[in-house]
Amino acid sequence: MSAQPEPFLTIEAYLAFEETSLERHEYYAGHIVLLAGGSEAHTLIIGNITTLLNIQLRDRPCRVYTSDMKIKVEQAQVYTYPDVTVVCGPSQFEDSTRRVLLNPTVIVEVLSETTETYDRGKKFRYYRMIETLQEYLLVSQHSMHIDHYIRQNDHFWLLSSAESANDSVALPSIACTLLLSDIYHKVPFDTDQE
Repeated sequence: MSAQPEPFLTIEAYLAFEETSLERHEYYAGHIVLLAGGSEAHTLIIGNITTLLNIQLRDRPCRVYTSDMKIKVEQAQVYTYPDVTVVCGPSQFEDSTRRVLLNPTVIVEVLSETTETYDRGKKFRYYRMIETLQEYLLVSQHSMHIDHYIRQNDHFWLLSSAESANDSVALPSIACTLLLSDIYHKVPFDTDQE
């Protein structure tokens, strides 16, 4: 993400701008922030998670969306592009263009040095406002490590972590399991970044 937010925009102006932009931007209370391109590791992890979830959910009424699908957090007037999103049951959209999803069940963010603090902090606070959201995964791209949050009730989330190739992450809200060795398959680790 860029460090410098753009000048204040209405939601309508943001959505119109985003329709014609060659780059993607997230929206936070009147400001837009340019999303940077992902590294090789970031891209491979997203591809692996998307593939694993699509295979497991193939014959079930769930959809897996990539980072091209916007999510709206209505209460905070925030629009984001999660790395991976899963919806079980009918997908609900902001309007007939079907470009802004309202009811995620699971959200996955692959962490980078520039987004980790935001993904763990303020962004997670926004995501927790989404009533349908049941699970949130934060995936490191520099080592095998995943933090998995599961909603317990409106105010409490249970955190567990996984960090070895033989560990797995069970996603009870969608009845899927992700093995870390599969998530990190062919992902090169740059040991100088950790």
